[in-house]
Formats: sequence, C-alpha cells, structure tokens
Amino acid sequence: MNDRVYIHEFIDIIGHNRANYMQHMTANWSPIGQEERNQLCYGVWALIGSTGAWPKTVNMWEHENWSGLAASFAHESVGKGAQDPALERWWAKAANFRSGGYDRIIVPAPWTPTIEELCVDGVRGDLYAHELITVEPNGARDVLERARDVADLHARHGWKLFGAFTTAMGNDDEALLLWSIPTWQQWADGEADRALQQWRGSLDALALDRIVMVDSPLNPMRTGRQPQRSDRVDWTDEFDEFDV
Repeated sequence: MNDRVYIHEFIDIIGHNRANYMQHMTANWSPIGQEERNQLCYGVWALIGSTGAWPKTVNMWEHENWSGLAASFAHESVGKGAQDPALERWWAKAANFRSGGYDRIIVPAPWTPTIEELCVDGVRGDLYAHELITVEPNGARDVLERARDVADLHARHGWKLFGAFTTAMGNDDEALLLWSIPTWQQWADGEADRALQQWRGSLDALALDRIVMVDSPLNPMRTGRQPQRSDRVDWTDEFDEFDV
C-alpha cells in the first residue's frame, strides 16, 4: 500500500536552459534532498512543447508521509526568505534557469507503486503521457479507479498506468494519471484509438489536459536509481562549499 505524499511541480524555464535546470535539480539538488529531508526524486521530465505550454519541466518528489513532508517544509522555511539558508547559492543558480512555476501536493491511489518499486520493476518509456483531469467535487478518486479498470484497453498499445494521484488540500476535484509508453508509434496508436477517445469522453471531465514528456538524463525511471553526488558534472566546483 502506497501511503506516501508527493509534490508535483510545473516549472517555467528561462530561454534555452531546460537541460541546465534538469541537471541542477537532479544532480545538484536531489542528493541533498535525500540526505537532509528523506525526499526522493520521483521524476524530472521535459515537457514536449507542442503538447502544452513551453518551455517547461514537470518535477515530482516523494515523501514518506505527511509528517515527512511537514519536516521538509520546516527545514526549508527557517531562512529569512523562507528558504534554507544553506542553499542560498543553489537558489541563486536556479534563478538563472527558471522564472517560476506552480506546485500542488498530491496523494496516490493505494495501488500506485513508489519510485523504488518502479525502478525495481524496470518501468520506463521513450515517453510519458501526463493527464490532469478536473471533475466535479468529490469525483477525482473515482477517476483513478476507472482508469485502473481500463488499463487493459491502454495496454493494447503498450501504455502502462504507473501513477494515479489526486490533488490534496482541495475538494477532490483533480486527478493525475501518468502513463509510460514504450515507443512514439505506440503513443500515436493510442491517441488514434477511438475506444480510448470514447473512454476519456465518458469521464464527464470539466477539463482534461494531456501532455507528453520525456525523461531527464538522471531520471530514476531511466537510470534505475536515485541521482547521486557523483552525477554532478557542470556545477561541481560551485557546490564544494556546501556543508551537506
């Protein structure tokens, strides 16, 4: 049973800095988060711009439970700018790559695998479909179960439902579905499938926003492990002074 709590982020990238930002988040930040906050990198993906606003990334972070998330927030908010003072130079560097973003706290369906389980099982794809579905209040959990019930329909094209979440701190009106897709052709076949189109229409969603994203180089589902300090390449010298 997965009772962990996740942070989901849409990040606005400045100019041509998407590669720099993804390296900064995975190699330079994630090892610190693992050590100091028991926070795991669930994924950092590049959004394919033709399927949504651009340039953006999607980041997700996994915490053991609500208490673990609270401890992370307490650690973060001690600085004068509500930012961990030990990471002042990290924040300054990040500001060169991103202009802002939008975060939400999400909770998984009990049957959704953790990132460690996904890595052990070798779940990955050439691309991933990210579906954010808005429904009437108290309807989001039903979307997750209905998606699970039609997993075989998606599996005809190789689509695998590896993540199913609802947005917390709201009125249960937003669901997130994550699908791994082995090849681009299988994505195209799934998009063209009339049965899948009809299923999405049956959700009576107030909004359904499906985007496509691909792994960052150090994504755990791509490498089979969490990012490590040894992965630092571009900015190693700039982080030597961190006492972490």
